Amino acid sequence: MDSWLAAFNEHIMPTSAKFGIKINVAFVNRPQNEFIWVRSYESAEALTKYESSPERAAYSGITGPHIAKIEVREVDVAIGEVGVAN
Repeated sequence: MDSWLAAFNEHIMPTSAKFGIKINVAFVNRPQNEFIWVRSYESAEALTKYESSPERAAYSGITGPHIAKIEVREVDVAIGEVGVAN
């Protein structure tokens, strides 16, 4: 988990920010070896640009070996605003 967190901080966070993908919060569930994060973005186009970027492709060899399973859930804000603690 520690090497994943280093890769996340060094590669994923700055590259995401460059493409306007905001990482709102991230959690570690060490007993289950899980990393959970919430991100937001203005448009599907922004996400597509990030996901198809050469920068993202460049670090996939570093981050990929850490990933056993990915679950993506798209949700809408029910109360409050994204990025604002209630």
